[in-house]
Amino acid sequence: MLNITLRQLRAVAALGRHGSVTRAAGDLHVSPPAVTLQIKAAEDQLGVPLAERSTGSMALTAAGRLVAEAAARIEAVLRETEAGIAALSGAERGAVHVGIISTAKYYAPRALAAFAAAHPGIELRLTVGNRDEIITGLAQHDVDLAIMGRPPTDMKVIADLIGDHPHVVIAPPGHRLAGRRDVPPEELNAEVMLTREAGSGTRRLMEAYAAAAGIAPRLGMQISSNETIKQAVMAGLGIAFLSAHTIDAELRDGRLTRLDIRGTPVIRQWFAVHLAERTMMPASAALLGFLREAGAAFMPGAATANAG
Repeated sequence: MLNITLRQLRAVAALGRHGSVTRAAGDLHVSPPAVTLQIKAAEDQLGVPLAERSTGSMALTAAGRLVAEAAARIEAVLRETEAGIAALSGAERGAVHVGIISTAKYYAPRALAAFAAAHPGIELRLTVGNRDEIITGLAQHDVDLAIMGRPPTDMKVIADLIGDHPHVVIAPPGHRLAGRRDVPPEELNAEVMLTREAGSGTRRLMEAYAAAAGIAPRLGMQISSNETIKQAVMAGLGIAFLSAHTIDAELRDGRLTRLDIRGTPVIRQWFAVHLAERTMMPASAALLGFLREAGAAFMPGAATANAG
């Protein structure tokens, strides 16, 4: 393993990401035969197969996945070393790969844009995904800093509070409950509730609220997109329980209304999360400090919007 090269490691990692020699070659800006040669050379070094053909694609073996994980850690160390050297020279340079869960896309890009304007020497790379995808990025040392609502509990992370994350019940304008104050939760039993997919943070929070309130709304369509849920509510297909940060524009222009249901908004928090075991480089530390101090200022004002 000591004689394996960085090119070989990168070829294995790229194949693992893309499942195709051709796509891995495009990622690495080399020819497909070059990728094949690098992987073959790594296999000869290690004495085990690192990739195998599956239905219509290439997949890493168990040994290949171990090599890809090692490659990710090595890449992270190289990035950290580069940032550390830049810090020693007194230059504000470096790069931060930020992962955000999809709901955070309604405010996080504005915060990142403000940070980038104040720190032009720091390069920001942004990935938007579901919670599992962002956590995987953290675990593989690809994502440096993640913005999410529920920090993972099965890995050692440090989570810094950014601000509150309210969730509310929304309905189309003219709904029978619109404009009423302190509506008993039992009123929702007569409604069709459009929901996020099972296992999503929003779905879990909605189910917890319903259980605590002792209610059982009729569950309608299961939809994996906040945007599609909003459109379905506007079309009159039901009501929904969503993050207030996703509906600010629709509340302001009257396309949706927030129902004043007793016990809502349900408040959770946003966190900036990073691996405890990784050294925080100056660029990442600068972004973390900015999010801690100013991140909440970029969140939409839907949390305090009046119902209706």
